[in-house]
Amino acid sequence: MEIGIKQHNDCPYSMGDLLELMVDQGASDLHIQVGQPPTLRLHGSMVPVDGPNCTADDTEQLMQSITSETKMSQLKRTGGADFGFAYKDQARFRVSVLKSKGNYGMVLRTIPNKMLELTEIGLPDRIKELLTRPRGLILVTGPTGSGKSTTLASMINWINENRDGHIITIEDPIEYYHDHKRSIVTQRELGTDTPSFAEAIRGALRQDPDVILVGEMRDLETIEAAVTAAETGHLVFATLHTTGAARTVDRIVDAFPASTKDQIRTQLASSILAVVSQVLCKKTGGGRIGAFEIMVSTTSVAALIRENKTFRIPSEIQTGSRYGMISLDAYLMSLVNRGLIEADEALEKAQLMTEMKEKFRASGIAFTDH
Repeated sequence: MEIGIKQHNDCPYSMGDLLELMVDQGASDLHIQVGQPPTLRLHGSMVPVDGPNCTADDTEQLMQSITSETKMSQLKRTGGADFGFAYKDQARFRVSVLKSKGNYGMVLRTIPNKMLELTEIGLPDRIKELLTRPRGLILVTGPTGSGKSTTLASMINWINENRDGHIITIEDPIEYYHDHKRSIVTQRELGTDTPSFAEAIRGALRQDPDVILVGEMRDLETIEAAVTAAETGHLVFATLHTTGAARTVDRIVDAFPASTKDQIRTQLASSILAVVSQVLCKKTGGGRIGAFEIMVSTTSVAALIRENKTFRIPSEIQTGSRYGMISLDAYLMSLVNRGLIEADEALEKAQLMTEMKEKFRASGIAFTDH
C-alpha cells in the first residue's frame, strides 16, 4: 500500500526526509529508537544521522506518521506490527514497529524497486532449469537479513517472464510487487488477505496455481501444507532461517512428532528439488554481496534424506558440481579469488574455518589468524 506521511512540527526529524536520505545513501535499513538519533545501516555498518537523540514523543510521532490505524491497534494489542509501504515512486519499505521499555521503536528495510537478474544476485544459470520444473520444493534459507526475499523475488520474476501460468505468493508482509507478465500473479498478505500461511496454502490449491511462494515455513501446519502442495503437482518456494542444506532438512524433520518423522523424510526425499542457502558479505570497497550454498536433489541426495543420513549431504555438495551444486566455503573462496570480498570476511562466514585457513595458506592469501 502507499501511505501519505503525516508531519508533526514538534519532532526534530521528518519521516519524509529520513526516507529520502535512505534512498540517496543506498541504506539497507533505518533504525529509530529512543535515546539515539535515527541510524542508517550503510554497507553493513551503523551510521547515526546528524542530530539530537530521539525522545519517546519523537519516536511515537514518527511511528504514527506512517502506521495505519489497523496496524496501530495490532501494535497496542501485541507489542509489534509489520507492514510494507511505498514512498512516492522512489522505493518500497518493509516496516517493523515495536515496543521497547514501554516506548515505540521502528526498523525500516529498503525494498529495491528494480528486480535483480539471477546472475546479478550471483546464482548460476543452472538454477533456471529448476525454475522450469512443474512440481517440487525449492527452499531458500539463511539468517535474517541475508537477502532471501530478494532471491525469491528474482526467481518469481524469472518465472513470470518466461513461463505462462498462475503464481500465488503468500507473504508477511508483501515486499516486492509483481506485475502480470507471461503469468498471472496473485499476491496475498498475512493479516490482510488471509489469517495464516497454512490456510492460504490450502486455499491456493483450489485456485488453479502452478507456482506457490510461501513467505516462511514457521510452524508444523505450514510445513505440512507446503510439502503436500509440492507433492501434488505444484512448484513451491519457501524460506527457513537455517544455514546449510543438511540443517534445513533436519529443521523440517525435527518439527514433526517422532511417529511421523520417517514419513516426512520420505516425502521430502521425493519433493525437494533444491536448497539455496545464503549469507550476505561485506564487499571489498563498499556494498554487500551474497554468497551461496546450492544443493540440488539427486538420487543419492534423496537416499540420504530418506535414510536419515543428512550429515553426508555436505560431501554430496562438494562432489556435485556437475549438477550445479556448490558449497558455501567454495563460493566464499571464489569471491576472495575474484577480489570481491576480503579473506577475513570469508573466514567469518565460513562453515569450516580451519580448512579455509589451510587453503588460504596454500594459495598465499593473507588473513588475520585469531
